[in-house]
Amino acid sequence: MAPCRVGLCWILLAMVLVLSTAGAGRATAEKGVTYDGRSLIIDGQRKLLFSGSIHYPRSTPEMWPSLIKKTKEGGIDVIDTYVFWNLHEPKLGQYDFSGRNDLLKFIKEIRSQGLYVCLRIGPFIEAEWNYGGLPFWLRDVPGMVYRTDNEPFKFHMRKFTSKIVNMMKSEGLYASQGGPIILSQIENEYGNVQAAFREKGASYVKWAAKMAVGLQTGVPWIMCKQPDAPDPVINTCNGMRCGDTFPGPNSPNKPKMWTEDWTSFFQVYGAPPYIRSAEDIAYHAALFLAKNGSYINYYMYHGGTNFGRTSSSYFITGYYDQAPLDEYGLLRQPKYGHLKELHAAIKSTANPLLHGKQTILSVGPMQQAYVFEDARRGCVAFLVNNDARKVIQIQFRNNAFSLRPKSIGILQNCKTLIYETAKVNVPSNMRVTTPVHTFNVPDKWEVFRETIPTFLGTSLKANELLEHTKLTKDKSDYLWYTLRFKPDSHCKKPSLFIESSGHVVHVFINNALAGSGHGSRDIRAVKLHVPVNLINGQNNISILSGMVGLPDSGAYMESKSYGLTRAQISCEGTKTIDLSRSQWGYSVGLLGEKVRLYKWRNLKRVKWSTNNAGLIKNHPLAWYKTMFDEPSGDGPVGLNMESMGKGEMWVNGESIGRYWVSFLTPSGHPSQSIYHIPREFLKPSGNLLVVLEEEGGDPLGISLNTISVVGSNQSQSPLS
Repeated sequence: MAPCRVGLCWILLAMVLVLSTAGAGRATAEKGVTYDGRSLIIDGQRKLLFSGSIHYPRSTPEMWPSLIKKTKEGGIDVIDTYVFWNLHEPKLGQYDFSGRNDLLKFIKEIRSQGLYVCLRIGPFIEAEWNYGGLPFWLRDVPGMVYRTDNEPFKFHMRKFTSKIVNMMKSEGLYASQGGPIILSQIENEYGNVQAAFREKGASYVKWAAKMAVGLQTGVPWIMCKQPDAPDPVINTCNGMRCGDTFPGPNSPNKPKMWTEDWTSFFQVYGAPPYIRSAEDIAYHAALFLAKNGSYINYYMYHGGTNFGRTSSSYFITGYYDQAPLDEYGLLRQPKYGHLKELHAAIKSTANPLLHGKQTILSVGPMQQAYVFEDARRGCVAFLVNNDARKVIQIQFRNNAFSLRPKSIGILQNCKTLIYETAKVNVPSNMRVTTPVHTFNVPDKWEVFRETIPTFLGTSLKANELLEHTKLTKDKSDYLWYTLRFKPDSHCKKPSLFIESSGHVVHVFINNALAGSGHGSRDIRAVKLHVPVNLINGQNNISILSGMVGLPDSGAYMESKSYGLTRAQISCEGTKTIDLSRSQWGYSVGLLGEKVRLYKWRNLKRVKWSTNNAGLIKNHPLAWYKTMFDEPSGDGPVGLNMESMGKGEMWVNGESIGRYWVSFLTPSGHPSQSIYHIPREFLKPSGNLLVVLEEEGGDPLGISLNTISVVGSNQSQSPLS
């Protein structure tokens, strides 16, 4: 057969092969899933599998079918998801599997579209998710130490893991029952913290593995970043370059698997997005396969949205927006298409790759050939050019192949170049946001300003600075610290110094904002020094401590503390007055939160003001509300919040997340200015928008936008 050009005749043949052999999203109960040193074995057949992470609570049930369909069309065989313990058991013994939390519905949709599932139960998941997925109530269990050989933690971890496994079994969803779940994961990246727990870390790993295997799912269990994963649990790799960094499984009888091939990276407020090229992802995926890898999961394939208060410390609402499917479910080209071609090329050569004998040859000073050959099943070769600067001519089996810098070429039948990682044939596209409605009419807005609590108005008092989350229980981001202070006549030009291990502080003196400060993901402590105007007599000092999510990882998370740690007033040229041991009053949360002001039924529980003489703009701790109609069409919708500062937004009572557009990147731009409103949150007319603004912004500059892509032949609608 004459050689095919990349992306043309061979790709059509390969796609037919992929679609016809990808499996039906289920295994037969008789054979189920096992493994050997080369790959997973499903129904007695070795499998080379591409997987993509999609997290069900980071999208909506209405979005799931389209996301899964596009993922399958991209050449993906498996959908990977974590299980989110703090969503499913928000209170001890009270479970929620409804709406975006409907895990069973998500898995059944995957099954209906003919894909497999990797269920990463954890139940600690990290995932840039609040508290790494652990419910906050765990912290109040007596004797609790997270993620170690600790009986209270093991009791609750076993209980929740068993509940999830039994739910799956009751619906026949494991491959051993004929269902789509071919893998489960216990724990997550424990190797990062294990040393901190010394001998109890090692015993915990053994316990977790034994507990999971003892649940008898009939499918293999994995542990990522866990070199000492006990048999029969498979240790796997997470990272961007596992072909280079992963030494392989800890037993020759386990397959080489990559559970997180990061398609970009997470993004925090104050930082720009991380852009990973399609070429780099393809190169390292191909290299992993050339080195006997047989399973690659892209983390994320679709990242989605951190609705409400679900993100961990400082993380933006948009999650892995640079993935092959962006936050809204739109194709991000050329990443999506270039990887789709890679998957097709690999599937067309899967037989020799899975069954052939591997030979590694040097074909140049910085070039290698990885050859898999079987007399009956054929031959495939991976030609690797590690030179990042030069195009290299490689001689292989009497043929010459030209490879771009830092590129891998895949040779079908060891002679026809069908794919090159550094050659992109897919045109790029660009995401476009189109304003369709601007909320610039003052009379359409109403405002409610929070009452600043005073010491006398608080019911909880203490002669010390109490820890933030011990009081809030993570039910609110906010805790008020209040006290009374009477300066003496010798205190000239007073200033207030605040130190906090929380994320944000706002200082109010006699109800007026005196100053604000915040930390960052890299600078954990907040230090704020502000001049203050004090009156003769008693002054009310009210300090609002704010969190932007709890941590998602680390050892001894349950012992970490937040909130004010130091407060003092300095008088020019005389003395410093330590306030830390004064009597403080405390109030959890904001009034608008307590009455759920973002719900239709609660709007009349406070008195709203209409715009009068500029009441709308630049008020700290203000709640705003207005109405709007749904934009026409079925494409994604987002709010442009660039005229605001920091806060949270609700549409028809649904939180679309925290915003923080005033926290700029080093280049002077917001890390995120557009915030996703799923169509499912909207109705044709009369939609309620409620905005909580902490710092003071201009709601007249907010706009409603539709989101689309241009510059590619791919569909612009997420519902196609």
